[in-house]
Amino acid sequence: MATTLRDLLIQRAARLQDRPALTAPDWGTLSYAQLRNRAEGVALGLLAMDPPAAAFSATGTPWDWVAELAAAASGLAWDPAGQAVPPEVLGGPRFNDESGRGPYHARDQMVGAATPFTSGLDHAGLMARLRRLNVRLGWDHDTRVPLPLARWGEPALRAALWSALYAGAHAVLETSRWDAGPFEGFWQI
Repeated sequence: MATTLRDLLIQRAARLQDRPALTAPDWGTLSYAQLRNRAEGVALGLLAMDPPAAAFSATGTPWDWVAELAAAASGLAWDPAGQAVPPEVLGGPRFNDESGRGPYHARDQMVGAATPFTSGLDHAGLMARLRRLNVRLGWDHDTRVPLPLARWGEPALRAALWSALYAGAHAVLETSRWDAGPFEGFWQI
């Protein structure tokens, strides 16, 4: 069982390699292995430079979700006041920067359950919330979760994306109606 967000990403990619993880405009459908590769590519770019203590991305695109996954996998805090993830890391020339590979793998020993992640939550706290929420939602590997592009970046949508990852579900970003109720207040302490 995964105890950190990093472990969660790695385990989902290993167990669900070819299953759909995320469908987004301009990207098509990414498998869990492809989603992990994108997140690790951003992580390598972040860690190739002097990594910030906290990072954030608000491009209004799926790169924001990938950047959040990369921050979690790298043991960086995710905070709107944190350093903006540079555009060149988000699919640009610093994406998948090989000089970040050593620092990224070294983080494997540093990222633990008590590693702070966001809003006063550490990895263990967020994993516990995801576990409880998934029990209520009943999502699993066969669940397709339509999510509204118009709500991109909102806390409830972020919680839904994390919930989909936790469940191994297929998150589909589209123009749709959506009930954010189960995810409201997820990030509040």
